[in-house]
Amino acid sequence: MSGDRIELRGLRVFGHHGVFDFEKRDGQEFVVDLTLWTDFSAAAKSDDIADTVHYGELADQVVAIVAGEPRDLIETVVSNIADDVMADPRIRAVEVVLHKPFAPIAHTFEDVRVVTSRRREPEE
Repeated sequence: MSGDRIELRGLRVFGHHGVFDFEKRDGQEFVVDLTLWTDFSAAAKSDDIADTVHYGELADQVVAIVAGEPRDLIETVVSNIADDVMADPRIRAVEVVLHKPFAPIAHTFEDVRVVTSRRREPEE
């Protein structure tokens, strides 16, 4: 998708998601990357943060979800983030990447990521 975008990369949040009891009990660090497409034109004219997506508040929203209610699947968590972000009508599309770098896998690996995206249908 083309146009203006805001990117938030490497947001680190401690959460308690996973299918194993010890993951819910002990928790672990998750990392979130967001890209959202919006329109900067109103903010560029006004130079007022009220006319754009406040990325500090956006980070707070994401932290509340990842640090919140434990889920079995990170697919659920990433979907909840995307749906919550898209509740802002100024956002045309979002891509969310949720990293689980300490996933309980019995092999050497760099990262586990789940990725989802949402796009608002164009108005006719």
